[in-house]
Amino acid sequence: MAEAEAQQQGPQMRVLGQFIRDMSFENIMAQKGAPADVTPDVQVQVNLDAKKRSVEHQYETSIKLNVTSKAKDSDSTLFVLEIDYAGIFHIDNVPEDQLHPFLLIECPRMIFPFLRRVVSDVTRDGGFPPLNLENIDFLSLYRNELARRQAEEAPKKADA
Repeated sequence: MAEAEAQQQGPQMRVLGQFIRDMSFENIMAQKGAPADVTPDVQVQVNLDAKKRSVEHQYETSIKLNVTSKAKDSDSTLFVLEIDYAGIFHIDNVPEDQLHPFLLIECPRMIFPFLRRVVSDVTRDGGFPPLNLENIDFLSLYRNELARRQAEEAPKKADA
């Protein structure tokens, strides 16, 4: 009976905490004494990770960003920002077969606005205009990763 009630209530998620696990910002332009009037070309790489914590119903999801800004005209690097931003979640009523996508789609979606603010502050405090990250489509990111893994697995299965 309790399981049927849980199914009717639907998924429940609470953010218990969020934090910067690791961060590095290098202002290469200032170190080299490069001119400040350059047009930047910003590249953002996103990686996601999730794991179960030792406490029941608690999970940790992290968004790892690698942001590189280069001058469009000279291709010289202006700055590099690497950040690992994590959230701790209490999750109930999510079926086991839906937990993986929930952790890598819904959880990052909840903490992303806070990560966006950190990136904006760090780039501004680092001497650049604040970098306002575009929204990330975590659903597409998840689907692309699944497709990539399936493509990797296909040759292995063919060899077996």
